[in-house]
Amino acid sequence: MNAKKRIEELREIIEYHNEKYYDEEQPEITDYEYDQLARELEELENKYPEYVTADSPTQKVGGSVKRELRKVEHDVPVISLQNVFTKEEIYSFVNRVYSQVSNPKFVVEMKIDGLSVMLRYHNGKLTEGITRGNGQVGESVYENILEIKSIPKEIPTKLTYLEVRGEVYMSNETFERIIQKDTDGQKYKTPRNLAAGTLRQLDPSVVRERNLDIFVFNLEISEGKDFTSHSETLEWLEKQGFTTVPEYKICTTADEIWRYVSEIGEKRSSLSFGIDGAVIKVDNLNDRRILGMTSRVPKWAVAFKYPPEQKETVIKDIKVQIGRTGRLTPLAHLEPVILAGTEVSKATLHNQDFIDSKDIQIGDTVVIQKAGDIIPEVVRSIPEKRPSSAVKYTIPQKCPICNSPTVRDDNGADIRCSGNECFAQMIRGVIYFASKDAMDIEGLGPSKVESLMSEGYIRDIADIYHLGEFRDELIEKGIIGREKSIDNLLNAIDKSKENDLDQLITGFGIKNVGKQTARVLTSNFADLDEISNATYDQLIMLPDFGEVVANSVLNFFSQNSTRDLIDKLKKAGVNTKSRVSEISKDDRFTGKTFVITGTLPNLRRDEATQLIQMYGGKVSGSVSKKTSFVLAGEEAGSKLTKAEELGIKIIDEEEFNNMLK
Repeated sequence: MNAKKRIEELREIIEYHNEKYYDEEQPEITDYEYDQLARELEELENKYPEYVTADSPTQKVGGSVKRELRKVEHDVPVISLQNVFTKEEIYSFVNRVYSQVSNPKFVVEMKIDGLSVMLRYHNGKLTEGITRGNGQVGESVYENILEIKSIPKEIPTKLTYLEVRGEVYMSNETFERIIQKDTDGQKYKTPRNLAAGTLRQLDPSVVRERNLDIFVFNLEISEGKDFTSHSETLEWLEKQGFTTVPEYKICTTADEIWRYVSEIGEKRSSLSFGIDGAVIKVDNLNDRRILGMTSRVPKWAVAFKYPPEQKETVIKDIKVQIGRTGRLTPLAHLEPVILAGTEVSKATLHNQDFIDSKDIQIGDTVVIQKAGDIIPEVVRSIPEKRPSSAVKYTIPQKCPICNSPTVRDDNGADIRCSGNECFAQMIRGVIYFASKDAMDIEGLGPSKVESLMSEGYIRDIADIYHLGEFRDELIEKGIIGREKSIDNLLNAIDKSKENDLDQLITGFGIKNVGKQTARVLTSNFADLDEISNATYDQLIMLPDFGEVVANSVLNFFSQNSTRDLIDKLKKAGVNTKSRVSEISKDDRFTGKTFVITGTLPNLRRDEATQLIQMYGGKVSGSVSKKTSFVLAGEEAGSKLTKAEELGIKIIDEEEFNNMLK
């Protein structure tokens, strides 16, 4: 797989998991696995800066703002920390700090696994509680914060304004008690999930019943009182009645830091609350100012992420799951084992090559990694513990759902069902069509799709737009919710009819065609009919189109089933015209690379990015000699400095708008 394709694939995967983690509080992978994906993307973007875009997950905080709650702008941006994974990286961080400041001290803290909130106090009284959101804008959860007993509603020192940052969490004991009860139909598998979902409830009484707690770990603003060190602020916060992050330790050497990080790691499974790492911070606040920040993270702190916990168990059976593209994914059914309080009974085996390379057989004893709340991965088999009854496994030559032949990808490891009417594929295809990355039909999640398809209301994506005909019947049956929920869904479906064509093409789930490729198609063709009738010679000339992508598009639109589907969508009133194709014929930015930095007066970064791409330009996340223009707003930072050093032309929003006229 080439670098560009892998970068695009990683971005889509990470954005999906960002939404699951930040917006839905239902993560599907462990923090460690997420960190490895993010690290791979960052390394690739550093190696290939020409592929960096302003909307890359590496350039922003993950979460968005939940629509039902009031938006609140942060007084201090809520930033993330640089993750490190090895002893050597910790020592490198400490040595770098020592090279820039004299005799530094460090505070080592547990990294609590919960939901970050900012608490605001005016004249000693609690006035607001705000979630992290996207780092710039969060959402008010003030009414819910009032229900958390450990948060002081008034403090003895009446500062004009105080803001502190903490982590709202749920103890393991409370989680075990609550999870047995009704949790709004959600499958909260960890205390972190349930704490986050609870804090964002619209009914404060739910928060009161679920007994949330908080550890405060940072003082953000203290008008009228100055401090010299982080540890001093923690001591003062304790005197004000806050419960601060427990058992923090002041260290002076890398050896001392590593010993304490290791000590935390050894006892993390026995703690009464969840942690997902340890944080190492420079203690002196003036030293922090000297060390400064990069464009995204402070240089005075790092977060150490512990590797997954591992345990042995036995593979009882192996079965396959069918994905939306027909991919058969083997799944190991395990002898249940508890990892850090979570029962694990399944683990993905990825593909046949994975099974063969790790010599995995049914009946084997295997090592699995800590799951958290997901299906874990098998690390290795233990052949010396293999019973004589062990059986080798081969992915079936026929789909277990529709009995169609299975075929292996050319030059790939994946095996797919060749059937076009495979029910498992159809379900996952409809789920993807309705997802945020495609048609963004709010309320049409996986469980509702599966229910509607199992009941026969949806057979293909076009049937989504006929659900309104069954409104009364759906309300009566209650298979996807009550009247209000169904009406909200039907409204969201109607709204999606007006989406631009690139969202529809993305939703088709064409193999090798993602959001960027769909945007290229709609930028060069006026409507879906033109795309359907495009020739190979036309497609191969498009930006970033190669033989594989061109043939994927041709193959999809050549099928009779596709043409029937398009006819049904048109009759349902779904937009099939491109709103950007006319403007995209103007290629004034072709061959030009832009870097966007700082806050623009009127345009959001994604809006500026879209304009540049519509006119044939590219957007990168880092400044290099290949950069044509740096579009700079307020607080542009290091990218502006580098552009000046390299002699890159710097423009503001007004000049950018003039370039568009």
